[in-house]
Amino acid sequence: MTETQTLRPVTAGDRHMSLDVLRGLGVMGILAVNAVAFALPMDVYMTPKLSPFSMDGAEGDAWWVVQTFFHYKFVTLFSMLFGVSLLLVGGERSDKPRGALLRRRLGWLTLFGLIHGLLIWYGDILLLYAVTGFVVLLFRSWKPRTLFIVAITIILLGSALAILPIMALDFAPAATRAEVLKEMSKGSPADIAAAIATVKSGLAGAMSVNFKAWMFLQPVSLLVVIWRTGALMMLGMALYKWGFLTGRAPSWVYALLVAFGAVGLWVTGMESREKLLIDFAQPRSSGALQIGFEFLTLPITLGYASLAILLLKLDLLRKLLTPLARLGQMAFTNYISQSIIMTTIFWGGRGLGLYGDANRVDLWVIVAIIWLVQLIWSPLWLSKFSMGPLEWVWRRLAYGKGLARAG
Repeated sequence: MTETQTLRPVTAGDRHMSLDVLRGLGVMGILAVNAVAFALPMDVYMTPKLSPFSMDGAEGDAWWVVQTFFHYKFVTLFSMLFGVSLLLVGGERSDKPRGALLRRRLGWLTLFGLIHGLLIWYGDILLLYAVTGFVVLLFRSWKPRTLFIVAITIILLGSALAILPIMALDFAPAATRAEVLKEMSKGSPADIAAAIATVKSGLAGAMSVNFKAWMFLQPVSLLVVIWRTGALMMLGMALYKWGFLTGRAPSWVYALLVAFGAVGLWVTGMESREKLLIDFAQPRSSGALQIGFEFLTLPITLGYASLAILLLKLDLLRKLLTPLARLGQMAFTNYISQSIIMTTIFWGGRGLGLYGDANRVDLWVIVAIIWLVQLIWSPLWLSKFSMGPLEWVWRRLAYGKGLARAG
């Protein structure tokens, strides 16, 4: 038999519902965080006080909800699950055919990431995942304990290194602090207005702004974010090998992590509220406010995952979570379709041209509608076909002619 004849995607009976549910949560949560970057210039995403809308009242509350409950939590979850997929597709390093298949999949994902980032939306994460995956696949045969220790060490050390310079700035002389903060502040109201006008001017203007943002963001991702992304992928492998992500850990472990996550959310919510009330009113380095983001994101994410797995153990809720699992089963298709829908709504020349017109409250309405649509259409599609359309294209390219048509 040839390699493409013996290798096949997993069947419906081989799937872990917990993984699909968690993927669905990841895709939905990522949209909630990215929404403002679709609707407003990247500078507003990075520096919220540059928003053309006042951060008072409901607008500030909408930012607080994203910052507290969503920001970085769901991309953390999605990164761990991508690590699981490396293991599921590639198997052990001794399995040469599956290793070759994994490398082909990552190669095609690199191309998909470039197309997505350059032609659809600059905030692409697929290119980062593909490049990181080529490194992390080398460690997929490590024992779970080794993967866990190395991953946690990288995350903690990286978080400490990220925080220390910012916290040190709090104790620097006032003149030095003011000068550094001035350099850190990216953009101005005039820059924001100019970017909005360019995107609304037509497709050429929107593409030019998208390209500039992509050129800024991708090198940062590939040079700075890659270490944390790789560590999270390794952590996902460890948790899968231990059975945690498939619901085989004791229930008390999940309950304990839910409790830790709840405490983390409380602390993060307090820090986010302080940032909203203080940091947006006057420039400061906010070193102390970074602690929750850097060190509590992972416990909160594991708390979310644990809560979902506990709910899956209840038969009634398991049935109710089926649409979410179907959304996660089509994570690739739904992720790309979110970008297409959002740029169609906001870009000039491609769709409605509402760029710069929607505040954060408006964006929550749009996000909720997209969530609902995807929760409905994913089960409908999978009732007719075995996988999503983009999943089929990706697998067809990776497996070759031996893969039968989906459905």
